[in-house]
Amino acid sequence: MAPSVAIIEEQTESPPQPTPRPSSSVTIEAASPMKTANPTSTSSSPPAIIAADKEKTPLEAISLGDVLPGIPSFPNFVASRRHILTHMAATFRGWARWGFTEGQSGHISVRDPEFPGCMWMNPLSRHFGMLTVGDFLLLEIDAGRIVAGGKNPTTELRTANAAGYYIHSAIHRARPDVHAVCHAHTRAGRGWSVFARPLEMLTQDVCNFHDAHAVYANYGGIVFGSEEGERIAAALGEKNKAVILMNHGLLTVGETVDEAGFLFGLLDRSCAIQLDVEAACAGNPGLKKQVISDDEAAYNCRMASEKHALYREAQADIELEFELAGGEEVLARGFESLVIDLADRAAEA
Repeated sequence: MAPSVAIIEEQTESPPQPTPRPSSSVTIEAASPMKTANPTSTSSSPPAIIAADKEKTPLEAISLGDVLPGIPSFPNFVASRRHILTHMAATFRGWARWGFTEGQSGHISVRDPEFPGCMWMNPLSRHFGMLTVGDFLLLEIDAGRIVAGGKNPTTELRTANAAGYYIHSAIHRARPDVHAVCHAHTRAGRGWSVFARPLEMLTQDVCNFHDAHAVYANYGGIVFGSEEGERIAAALGEKNKAVILMNHGLLTVGETVDEAGFLFGLLDRSCAIQLDVEAACAGNPGLKKQVISDDEAAYNCRMASEKHALYREAQADIELEFELAGGEEVLARGFESLVIDLADRAAEA
């Protein structure tokens, strides 16, 4: 039997880029585009876009003076893993402050940088506001086996959310470009989800989801089987960044946990704005929405909803959580004790 792999082992050379594990066979049907006609809506005309701005990267366009950095690179998998998991813990701390908790519901998964066939998830029955790196569990995406992570200090057990596993594993299998998935049952997200409608491009910020979010209009109850997870993955589609789950909640994806986490908060706030606007317009035909045009919304999405720009958008919130916790090392607590136990899988191979 091969020995366990301790994640604190030093590496002297930069690791090669891992090749994603081949996906299991999952049939993905294209989500039907949903258009909403609203007689009280009008579209704004796009202003002329300066050609020079089109040639800049999103971070170059937003930065005056020194250009802000995007997604960092790391000398080895250990450093990369520590960065990912501390930022995952910070994202959860933000969720707790924003009121995204609902009992045991809600989860984030992040694909491991060294073992792309595995994903890190939060444990079941541990409050978002208490999570540190040592609390997270590493699960095999295909089998669901827990191969790393600490025990819940209250229960002395390692327990993952089964519904979360079915949803997240299906998305990671269907979308190898996705490294992080966020899902929770927020108040505004659930409120808007009951209409089974996509968001309108009402504000500059919601344009991050222009032609990049879908609606899953089939409520299948609590996810206790792989089939419902695969249907949600199919609704998300091959390129979308988010999906609104009817009667359920919201889900976002990204190449980093920073991107997926920032988009999740933005999606929730966009649902709240849409609900406010709908309430203001109800029974008032003289109050008309000014909807951003498709051309301008597409440009906004291209410039703002890019992986490096979205990573950078999240850093202010991430850094605040480090500050409130008393330092980044507080959220990293338990990292040195994590051991990835791939012995059984190595023996089987």
